[in-house]
Amino acid sequence: MVQAPRRREKGRRPGDPFSARPVSILGMEMTAELIARARAGDGEAFRALTEPHRRELQVHCYRMLGSFQDAEDALQDTLLAAWQGFAGFEGRASLRTWLYRIATNRCLNARRSAGRRQAKQWDVPNVVPPEPTRLGEAFWVEPIPDTLLDGVAPLGPEALYERSESVSLAFVTALQLLPPRQLAVLILRDVLGFHASEVAGMLDSSVESVKSALKRARAALQERRPAPGGEPAPAPGSPAEDAIVARFVRAWESADLDALVGLLTDDAFMAMPPMPFEYEGRDVVIRFCGNIFGAGRRFDLVPTRANGQPAFGAYLRTPSGISHGTGLYVLTLAGERICALTRFENGVLPSFGLPRSLPAR
Repeated sequence: MVQAPRRREKGRRPGDPFSARPVSILGMEMTAELIARARAGDGEAFRALTEPHRRELQVHCYRMLGSFQDAEDALQDTLLAAWQGFAGFEGRASLRTWLYRIATNRCLNARRSAGRRQAKQWDVPNVVPPEPTRLGEAFWVEPIPDTLLDGVAPLGPEALYERSESVSLAFVTALQLLPPRQLAVLILRDVLGFHASEVAGMLDSSVESVKSALKRARAALQERRPAPGGEPAPAPGSPAEDAIVARFVRAWESADLDALVGLLTDDAFMAMPPMPFEYEGRDVVIRFCGNIFGAGRRFDLVPTRANGQPAFGAYLRTPSGISHGTGLYVLTLAGERICALTRFENGVLPSFGLPRSLPAR
């Protein structure tokens, strides 16, 4: 479930790439020259034009697909299609809008394909999990490293979501449950702030059709929002966040269930894609953790960040002293406690610059 969006101010702010500002004639001439060279088949000119948009396109593909690996594939397909079709770029829309059109349609094709990942069976040796509270539908969701979010252009003035909220795990997961076209319209309109007419052009649709799809998407997303009144998460990197993270590390590395109980909200939630198992409620989450620790498994945690949230590479200790990577945990915070814990497979560790194992200490 996702929280209600924080409506952004419509005013154009200094530093906003969508703000009205003087245009450098020299810059326009240089861009026109690059476009001409790229149309003529100059790869370096094409890269110079598209590189400033590469990271934000990757994040867009991630929101569309929910998978970091699928987003990378979609980005490569987008850039290849743009290169192959650049001779047909007529400049009626901006280069950025043209690239978003290609990326969005590549992602829609991927969403509609039959090759989505399948749910994974439980495979943790010597651990029998409790009966899950429910089975998650968006089990293909993967985390995205915060390092890829740095430097992404600010959202447009029409966007309704703050950047941190628009990449949170809860929001990205909820997006995956929308029909593909509604998903695309909501991201382009409410997250990126494109005008309805621009979105209609990207999707070869009408403005009325875009407005209708957006209305249905908003209603569907509303159903997955938690009841109002939840405490906001502390600011990233703040002393309050650092304190919660430090308490979690101590509790998890020492297998201290009592300490974990004190850290979790009453309605704490746990998920573990690509396994569909989900647990809702502090008691069942603690029971799950107790089964993990009860099997004699002890871990070392290495901090990182994912989706704007605190995260940790988890490394299972062995008698040899070497710790082997078993997965990545992402924390969702509410006030001074943890309201959600999401565990991902160890295959995501390299994307975060984390090793497969830790040497003996």
